[in-house]
Amino acid sequence: MRLATFTVPAESSAARVGVLCKDRMLDLARCAAAVEPGEGAFPRSMRTLLEEGDAGLARARRLLEAASGDAALRERHAYALEAVRLLPPVPDAEKFLCVGKNYRTHLEELKRTDLIKELPEEPTGFIKLNACLVGQDAEVERPVDVPHLDYEPELVFVIGKPAYRARREDAFNYVAGITILNDLTCRDTQKREVASGSRFWTAKNAPGFGPLGPYLITMDEVRDAYDIWVTCRVNGEARMRVNTSDQIWKLPDIIEHFSRLLPLKPGDMFSTGAPGGVAVGKPNADELFLKPGDVVECAFEEPAMALRTRIVAAR
Repeated sequence: MRLATFTVPAESSAARVGVLCKDRMLDLARCAAAVEPGEGAFPRSMRTLLEEGDAGLARARRLLEAASGDAALRERHAYALEAVRLLPPVPDAEKFLCVGKNYRTHLEELKRTDLIKELPEEPTGFIKLNACLVGQDAEVERPVDVPHLDYEPELVFVIGKPAYRARREDAFNYVAGITILNDLTCRDTQKREVASGSRFWTAKNAPGFGPLGPYLITMDEVRDAYDIWVTCRVNGEARMRVNTSDQIWKLPDIIEHFSRLLPLKPGDMFSTGAPGGVAVGKPNADELFLKPGDVVECAFEEPAMALRTRIVAAR
C-alpha cells in the first residue's frame, strides 16, 4: 500500500489519512464509514493508524481492496490526485532521527569539504524538527542569507511497532514502511556548526528544509530495502544515482543502537543518510547549489516513487 496524509483544499484544511487506489486518493475514514459502519471510526492521523499495529494496516488494506473492486465506491470516497494536497506522510512524529555520515561515498565528500571532523565508529544522528517538514510539490523559500543550499535524498524507515532495547535480528519487524526525505541543508551554517563541535541542527531545520513523502510505502511492496537506487534530479538534470547497499550502518544497527535508551513508538522515523553526489562534493559546486526557480526531484527507482520540491526566493 501507499498511504498518505492529505487535505482536500476545495473542502477544508483538515488532514485526512488516505491510500492510493487506482490513481486516486481514497479517504479511508469516509470509506470505512460506508463499508464498515459497525467497526468504529477509522483513525484520523497516520500516527494513530500506525499505533493500531498490524490490525490497523490490515483494515486499511481491506478498504483498499473493497474500493479497488467497486467503481461506485471509489467515485464517492476517492479524489483525483490533482484535487488533493499531499502532506508529509507522518507530519507529527514524536521522534524523527537522522543518521549522519552513513554512505561511504558521502563520507569522502564530507572529508574533502571540511564538513566532518571524525569518522563514526557507531551510528550517529541529529533530529529533524516537525516544524521544517513539508509535502509533495511544496514551495521552499531559500533564505536570503543561504547562498549554498544543497539537496540530500534519503531513505526513511517509519516505525510501526513500539521498540525498546530491540535486537538487530528483529529490526524489520518494527518497520511499517519507507518514504523519502530531501534533507535540505545550508552548507555555510553546517560548516560553522562542525567547526564549533556541535551537531548541525540549524543548518537542516529552517522552514521547509524537510520535504518528506509523498507516500508511506508499506514493507510488503519493498523487495529489498538495501537494493534501492536513490536518485536526484534538478530541473530534469541527473545529479546522483546511488544504491542503498552503500550504507555503512543499516537498519539493524540503527534500531539496536538508538533503542538502547530511546523507546521507539509507531510513527517515529529514521532517515538513513545522504548518498554521495550532493552539490558540495562536486568541483563545480557553486553552479549546482539550489537557486530560486529550481525543481528538485528525489526518487526511488524501485519501488518507484518521486518527491518534488520547488525552490523559491525569500518573500
